Amino acid sequence: MTTTSTPESIQVTAVARFIPEQSDVEANRYVFAYHITIRNTGSVTAQLISRHWIITDAEGKVQEVQGAGVVGEQPVLQPGQQFEYTSGCTIDTPVGTMKGSYQMVAGDGARFDAPIAEFTLAMPRTLH
Repeated sequence: MTTTSTPESIQVTAVARFIPEQSDVEANRYVFAYHITIRNTGSVTAQLISRHWIITDAEGKVQEVQGAGVVGEQPVLQPGQQFEYTSGCTIDTPVGTMKGSYQMVAGDGARFDAPIAEFTLAMPRTLH
């Protein structure tokens, strides 16, 4: 689990897990789900407008994902509120990382980024 806070008081927590039933190890297809919690720990309302992810596999191959909102939503977080969602990604190696940021707008119109600290995507090792 990785948690990041910003001066604007948006806290982002990420937890990733391997999805074996959607992965194909022999085809170098590793699928991961990640659960995100975005919490407004500040005193002003903030809305998530867009996202920017940088996904890197163990061989250094980078995928960048940008777009409006998350899972089709642009949540507005009042002070003390949180928003949670689960999404996924696919990489070519059993281990990788994700990091990024959410582009936010405060209640007064000020724009800021809420960084998402790097977290690990890793297939659990199994014993034979």
